[in-house]
Amino acid sequence: MARDTTDQTPLTSVSELSAYLAKGARPRQDFRIGTEHEKFAFFRADNSPVPYFGDASISALLKGMEKKLGWEPIMDGENIIGLGEQSGMGAISIEPGGQFELSGAPVESIHQTCRESNQHLAVLREIAEPMGIRFLGIGGSPKWTLAETPRMPKSRYDIMTRYMPKVGTKGLDMMYRTCTIQVNLDFSSEEDMAAKMRVSMKLQSIATALFASSPFTESKPNGLVSWRGDIWRDTDNRRSGVLPFVFRQDFGFADYVEWALDAPMYFVVRDGKYHDCTHVTFRQFMNGALKGEIKDWEPTMGDWTNHLSTLFPDVRLKRFLEMRGADGGPWRRICALPAFWVGLLYDDAALADAETLTADWTVEDVIAMRDAVPAKGLKAEIKGKSVLDVAREAVAISKAGLKARARLNGEGQDESIFLQPLDEVLAKKTTMADDMLSLYHGRWNGSVEPVFEDYQY
Repeated sequence: MARDTTDQTPLTSVSELSAYLAKGARPRQDFRIGTEHEKFAFFRADNSPVPYFGDASISALLKGMEKKLGWEPIMDGENIIGLGEQSGMGAISIEPGGQFELSGAPVESIHQTCRESNQHLAVLREIAEPMGIRFLGIGGSPKWTLAETPRMPKSRYDIMTRYMPKVGTKGLDMMYRTCTIQVNLDFSSEEDMAAKMRVSMKLQSIATALFASSPFTESKPNGLVSWRGDIWRDTDNRRSGVLPFVFRQDFGFADYVEWALDAPMYFVVRDGKYHDCTHVTFRQFMNGALKGEIKDWEPTMGDWTNHLSTLFPDVRLKRFLEMRGADGGPWRRICALPAFWVGLLYDDAALADAETLTADWTVEDVIAMRDAVPAKGLKAEIKGKSVLDVAREAVAISKAGLKARARLNGEGQDESIFLQPLDEVLAKKTTMADDMLSLYHGRWNGSVEPVFEDYQY
């Protein structure tokens, strides 16, 4: 999310919270694709992290991009923390450890998504190169300790940094040392939302396995293929993970609202100031818990939309659905991740096939697979079947869905061309993390330093 909102519309009932989500429904012809990707900024001279302040820094990158693109700066006090496209469609933001993120505009096809990320990276390279800065496209910081990782001056992150160690063992690693590729997708009705949420919640760990690219921590193999996936197993379990109620056939907006109401808050924003509210749930807030504690204590719609952005289930519901399972990766994967999910969810026949594929998976099955994938990757199992075999079926369904969409580029190719990186994973039966580990034990001679050269954008 590029910026925290300050919509002052008062909230008077819980039903308004469900109504807010329901307003996200849109006709199928208006469905869009919003792709987000994060990357680690590093100095090519010594592979060290890039600080926020200074002539060669994250803030200098943002100011350079502002000048080049003409986008509106997003400020937190005196500090630039992002950029918004004037139309409000796309945004650039920074994650807590300086990870540089593009939140792409909602577009109609994966061809457009790919062009957009390509253009973004080209402009960013132009700004970064004179500073000696480059960008790494993998899922976990391979070298830097938490102490070595810079901290961005962003108010919401200060609150999260204090709070995370109280609710899990890996929250700070999530904030400061991971990168992801995500896609945001639309729904046409409550029923459509529920079907897509159910299928994607079940298949999220398949994406984690296919995109696994975080096998190193502090310059050594960490015993995992997706360290990022493992981190999410103990970040803050009251606001993340698999949501059992999504598996029910009668699941709807109100169920998600009820869950969100009982998740602790992070903050409210009043007059540009962030107030730490980690001691109350949103339900308690609505019941007057902050009366006497902050001046304007009554909840607003802006507070609700901000709260929704601080929840981290494997699939997040806002006025669209966010697919949150994948590690970051090289440029081709920025196109492959949205292609995978669009193929599965935006074609009726494909969605039905995906429902059939996962129909007998229980909550327990899915959680067990989710627990196994970070270490075992494609060798993990669900109901006696390997994740590799399930991934083959899921990618085949996605490919059929993309072909049926028939969104063609200038050469007459449909969007299924963007699944090629996943076809390669399935053919080789190895994840990107497995490939990196082979290099580490071979050509890299037991060093992670070459990762910065081999996997940079």
